[in-house]
Amino acid sequence: MAIDRSYFKEMERKIPRGTVRTRFAPSPTGYMHVGNLRTALYTWLIARGSNGTFILRIEDTDQGRLVDGAVDVIYRTMAECGLSHDEGPDVGGPVAPYIQSQRRETYGRYAELLTELGGAYYCFCERTESEEESGEFDRAADPCRCLSCRETQEKLAQGMPYVIRQRIPDGGTTTFHDAVFGDITVENSTLDDQVLLKRDGLPTYNFANVIDDHLMGITHVVRGSEYLSSAPKYNLLYQAFGWDVPTYVHCSPVMRDAQNKMSKRHGDPSYEDLKAQGYLTEAILNYVALLGWSPKGEIAEQEIFSLAELVKAFDLTGISKSPAIFDRAKLDHFNAVYLRQLTPEKFHEAALPYIRQAVRNPALDTAAIAALLQARCERLTDIPEKLDFFDELPDYDLELFTNKKSKTDAPISRDMLASVIPVLTALPDWTTESIHDALIALAERLAVKNATLMWPVRIAAAGKLVTPGGAVEICQILGRDETLRRLSLGLSRLEA
Repeated sequence: MAIDRSYFKEMERKIPRGTVRTRFAPSPTGYMHVGNLRTALYTWLIARGSNGTFILRIEDTDQGRLVDGAVDVIYRTMAECGLSHDEGPDVGGPVAPYIQSQRRETYGRYAELLTELGGAYYCFCERTESEEESGEFDRAADPCRCLSCRETQEKLAQGMPYVIRQRIPDGGTTTFHDAVFGDITVENSTLDDQVLLKRDGLPTYNFANVIDDHLMGITHVVRGSEYLSSAPKYNLLYQAFGWDVPTYVHCSPVMRDAQNKMSKRHGDPSYEDLKAQGYLTEAILNYVALLGWSPKGEIAEQEIFSLAELVKAFDLTGISKSPAIFDRAKLDHFNAVYLRQLTPEKFHEAALPYIRQAVRNPALDTAAIAALLQARCERLTDIPEKLDFFDELPDYDLELFTNKKSKTDAPISRDMLASVIPVLTALPDWTTESIHDALIALAERLAVKNATLMWPVRIAAAGKLVTPGGAVEICQILGRDETLRRLSLGLSRLEA
């Protein structure tokens, strides 16, 4: 009995046409890894660069991998990154619903239609959907492939459980075009009759993708190059339905090193991990954009791009076929650049939680501390270890007072501190300018280099060889009483 086509005609009528439409379709598995974020970014850039439509679709047909709260992670990540979507589960749209588990009836109808069109068949054999993945499925030996329509209907009437498999042509080749890899041709004999609809009535990933991409009017499909091997099957599905094939954009993997792809199970970071490790969202996005893509022409040497600049610069021809290596040092560099570009107020806002991990004294000026840090850190998580001396003077070695470049040692440092303490005690105002001017004037009176005086003051005030600021800034932040207490303690230790 022929299927009534009115439903499918109505579905075709709803499809938006005439503009670029892209989609990001993550599975809610708990986190947004770097490769996923890159896919989301490239997909968004294609839409925005063409004044097109960007769609968020949640692919939750693999129920066994779902993680509670994972959808919220997706929404939060997209919002933080500024990758706003025009259609999706939370905002609706002309081709809703945008959650695959809510489209179950649609997949079933199209699977049945495909059997009538000859592109699929009912399979009643006791096999699992994973057999194609393991290479164990033998298409030629499947008796269900040759069942007549009458035999199929009899088995269905008996209530026999089944899957619906794609009917791959017996011979010939399939050629598909990819925007990155060009034309690729495969022998149909190498392709398996993949499961399209499982026994539970839910579609497999490959089938749901094709149906949704067509019904949502998707013009460009961005995904990892690991799906290149599935592209011929996608093409055959489109052809069996009589649909146009979208532009494929397969991106090579992001690698941890030359041999290994990045993987959460191996401890490689997700977007949220990178945020927790002190990287700014803007720096992460900028770096991820360049993982497998490079600008062309006049901006070929440019590395730092705002999101708006990426929209103008991004072009599919810049995507590389070669895998991209995730270089943590390079990301550190990008992050440092973005930290320095922040206004002092924005940097203070970003740095404050990390400052407070080390500086709990409410009397200390966190804005002044942030000013010391902005040009001196690559990641926000570097901050606490740089500031541990503010709340409490560490137990330091007197050898720190010796520095050849500053021409100072323990005896010279003792003399410098003995001269500094009364000068700072007598200062009428405790400001950066007054401290600086007083110390410079004292060095001139003592006929020593500024560094010879400043070195012991900084060591006595901070008790550390490396500090985020100089003697003047540290003294000003510590305040008069604490500075004099620490300098006096240093002097006492040098005199002992």
